[in-house]
Amino acid sequence: MSSLNVQTKQIYLQCVHCGHSMLYERPLAACTRCGENILKARYDLQMLRETNWIEKVKQREPGLWRYHELLPLHSTDNIVSLGEGGTPLLHARNLGMMLGLKNLYIKDERQGPTHSFKDRQASVAISVMREQGIGEAVLASTGNVAIAYSAYAARAGIKMWAFLTSMVPGEKMREAAIYGGEVIKVTGTYDQAKIVAESFARSKGLYMDKGIKSIAAVESMKTLAFEIAQQLNWRTPDWFIQAVSGGMGPIGVAKGFEELIALGLVDRMPALGIVQAAGCAPMINAYKGGRRVATPVENPQTLVATLSTGNPGRSYELLFDLINEHGGTMEDATDEETFNALRLLARTEGLSVEPATAVAFAGLIKLARRGIIKQDELIVINCSGHTFPVEKHILGDEYARNLDVSAQAHRISLPEEGLLSALEQMEERIHRIVVIEDNPDAGRLISRILKIQGRYEVHVASGGADGVVMVDRIKPDLVITDLMMPDVDGFSVINALKSDPNTATIPIIVLTAKELTVYERERLSGQIESLLQKGSFMDEQLLQSIIDALR
Repeated sequence: MSSLNVQTKQIYLQCVHCGHSMLYERPLAACTRCGENILKARYDLQMLRETNWIEKVKQREPGLWRYHELLPLHSTDNIVSLGEGGTPLLHARNLGMMLGLKNLYIKDERQGPTHSFKDRQASVAISVMREQGIGEAVLASTGNVAIAYSAYAARAGIKMWAFLTSMVPGEKMREAAIYGGEVIKVTGTYDQAKIVAESFARSKGLYMDKGIKSIAAVESMKTLAFEIAQQLNWRTPDWFIQAVSGGMGPIGVAKGFEELIALGLVDRMPALGIVQAAGCAPMINAYKGGRRVATPVENPQTLVATLSTGNPGRSYELLFDLINEHGGTMEDATDEETFNALRLLARTEGLSVEPATAVAFAGLIKLARRGIIKQDELIVINCSGHTFPVEKHILGDEYARNLDVSAQAHRISLPEEGLLSALEQMEERIHRIVVIEDNPDAGRLISRILKIQGRYEVHVASGGADGVVMVDRIKPDLVITDLMMPDVDGFSVINALKSDPNTATIPIIVLTAKELTVYERERLSGQIESLLQKGSFMDEQLLQSIIDALR
């Protein structure tokens, strides 16, 4: 990558309040005219468009810095990189089938150097610090920012002070510390940790990274938009969904799409789906109340520590305005919904994510069920971080069966019949289940999920008519059926089974991605054992429904 000439690249900062424009030569805390502390970086987009900049981008190696002309760094000699960006966009076919969404994509930011999308922020922010000659800096974090900044600061030779709330898991604190970051654990909320960090920075005369108020942070996040559009062959998704604490990610993504429109590469903005943990959801509370200013949450009540920002400040106002102008919505997710979604994503798509990411998927499930997100819309969801030890919240202690063969250990070889005997003691009665699902991929998925949940002999029927014949032939212990099928729908299947004396007593569980009307629920009343929404049936509710039905 060739070095940029400092004199030829000009970056301006524009005040979001009064519109005043200032040449960006060093970090500015506020507008020099009105004092507004949120400023937007501006570049010569017309020049880039006229020089066919995008063709140069296409020839570069994938990664964040392939878009360096639109990042707030004057010289590429100052780049501090660990290979961030260029993450894959995965088509989530299995989860999409369960939710009735044909075009669900996951931007897998877990594959960054420290396994979260904060690597983008750290790379740009630390590069700017290096260019500005900053040798020591302070930040407040709920975990991932501290880890990413500490890693990149180590590479740049910058000393990093990271103030983390005591709610942050010890694993995250230790990871930040191993990179050489000075970790300060603050017993209190994240907002209190920010106050302490700012006071420390002032007392020591150190640079304080201020998240959304730091130009580099927002600018880094817009590279998500650049990559997504390029991966979709210069198409804007209908929805961009992310779980947020401060909201910097979606704000940066929106700015990225604004610049892509100005460059003539895409023609519209995406709707934003903003999700917060229900135990700390100041944005969602304000949005649902129609208020542009959020009331801070002083005492967060959630296990998802990385999203425990009680005071979103001005970022909520920016998101509120973006949604009102370009579409979208805000939703919350309980901790229970979050951990169910975490497990669901792992078992359907093979992606192990941290709870902060699972919050986004829990919100997606709710929006899909309510029909806010439509079946044919193209959705991109930010998979922002890899998992950390949360097994106590997901699996408990009973995640494996015990098979003790220690008594045989003194023998040279273990007799086959000894092992088989031990295995037979674990056997339970195998129950037969017929799954009626017209989508073969969905049928295979449900079959696999059932086999994970327990010992079941699963038969899959390819549609309603085939299902009725199969049930009559096999006489299963349980029927699980979808409702929306083209040949014979689930309502007709249920009526046929219940009207036949040979199958009338077989319990039926309905799985559907559809939100049922009052009339449709009345049709099912007294006919089925349980009604479960696709997207939630990986939790204990399905297992309990099966147990109850088989009694």
